[in-house]
Amino acid sequence: MKKIVLIEDSKVLATALMGALKIDGIETYWAANGVEGVTLSKREKPDLILLDLMLPKLSGFEVCKMLKTDNATWRIPVVIMSTLTDPESRERVVAAGADYFIPKPYDLPSTLTEIKKILKI
Repeated sequence: MKKIVLIEDSKVLATALMGALKIDGIETYWAANGVEGVTLSKREKPDLILLDLMLPKLSGFEVCKMLKTDNATWRIPVVIMSTLTDPESRERVVAAGADYFIPKPYDLPSTLTEIKKILKI
């Protein structure tokens, strides 16, 4: 079974996405802030990390940079999911080491398709 860590401060969005992923047989762990997200990612060593940018405690930019510079997590693909789609934010996403970007608001079926492609399922 594939495993995802979802780092998202919106409980509504997290619940919807986790429910859809569960239907597809993907185990999902949720963190509501950046600090919890880093800890959870290091502990669970998921196949994929879905990361919001605007988070409490640590921004998604900081979380991504921490995960991509840590020997335990640097190989895990990180998908940024954010409303910040301006060129400067996109450059910061790349600089932080993110592997993919999905703009919010996202279409759930299309997003699930992209996630499954990344996970190769």
